[in-house]
Parts: sequence; structure tokens; C-alpha cells
Amino acid sequence: MATFIITVLVGALCVGLGVSIMKGNIELLHSYHRHRVSEDDRLPFGRIMGIGTIIIGVAVILMSVLSAIAVYTENNLFSSLGMVVMAIGTVAGLTVSIIGLIKYNKGIF
Repeated sequence: MATFIITVLVGALCVGLGVSIMKGNIELLHSYHRHRVSEDDRLPFGRIMGIGTIIIGVAVILMSVLSAIAVYTENNLFSSLGMVVMAIGTVAGLTVSIIGLIKYNKGIF
């Protein structure tokens, strides 16, 4: 049970950080990325990076909930579904973030 609570808290932390970044607090991102973004692009850059972080956080929460359901129902289908949700959410969140880096940071490095 503790494992599920911890993973939900990690997912909630990711969602909270994503919301903060979306509102323009890009100081939570690496300094290299902050310095390469123009002042006019700070808010749109924060929005897209925040959306990517929120997607990953929601995927973590959904995976944890589905894994808990799998344990309590003794049905491994939910666990497998949770892993698929986690994989898709991680890829989607990273894709959104990389698109933001390329568009506003002129590259990922």
C-alpha cells in the first residue's frame, strides 16, 4: 500500500511542478534552457514544458491506481494496462517537452 501512495505523491508532485511551470515559473527548469529562451517566449515556453510535465505526472498517477486495482482484484490485466499508460504518457510528455525545447530553445542541447 505504501508503494502506491508514494507513486501517487510523486505523480502529484510532477503535476504540481507542471502547473507551476505552466504559470511562467521556468526557474524550475535547467538554467541552460532559461537563458536561451527570449523574454517574449518565456510564457509560451513555460506552458508547453508544463504541459509535458503534467502529462507525465498524470501517467504516473494512473499507473499507480491501475497497479493498486491489479493487486486488490488479483487481475494482472490492470497492471499491464498501467504499464502501457505509463509508457504512452512518458513518451507523450517527453515529445511535448522536446517540441517546446526545439521551438523556443532552438534545440535540445
